[in-house]
Amino acid sequence: MTEPSAHDVTQLLLAWSAGDPQALEKLTPLVYKDLHRAARRHMARERGSHTLQTTALINEVYLRLVDFRDMSWQNRAHFFALCARLMRRILTVFARSRRSLKRGADAAPLSFDENLFVSQEPAADLVALDDALNGLAVVDARKGQVVELRFFGGLSVKETAEVLSVSEETVKRDWRLAKLWLMRELSAEHRDGS
Repeated sequence: MTEPSAHDVTQLLLAWSAGDPQALEKLTPLVYKDLHRAARRHMARERGSHTLQTTALINEVYLRLVDFRDMSWQNRAHFFALCARLMRRILTVFARSRRSLKRGADAAPLSFDENLFVSQEPAADLVALDDALNGLAVVDARKGQVVELRFFGGLSVKETAEVLSVSEETVKRDWRLAKLWLMRELSAEHRDGS
């Protein structure tokens, strides 16, 4: 089977937006492999005993996507950007609920590093990263979006630029500055013991 083109995915997204009930059914197998790859990347950063599995994360994303009936999809990159945001929210809610169940548990310090994409280390403190990202979004929303799309969504610089309607150079600059800002925030949080 050949890889679906971005155009095929975009056409199905537009049909789904227009109310075609079969479009989502046709779309799902076309995007499943990419969603699975993104979910596996997220789950690789989680601890080994995590009770949420890759397929369950994809299913949770799918259940939330079904509720987006009136969404005006722009293209494939827009779809994967939203999926990245949904995965981030699902994992963060899960992490917060686990943390609230284990009050007083010592959280491992988190350093923000691109190498987390392929890290086999146990899960970093996703809650601290989410809090820092929320803080970054207050200071500079676009930089927060760049991190979310690149780190959580696994989008390339080009895809991120397309989603945000900015140049690739702007994405690269925002990515560099956002990483620095997040590293500073996360190290300050660790230093302060927050």
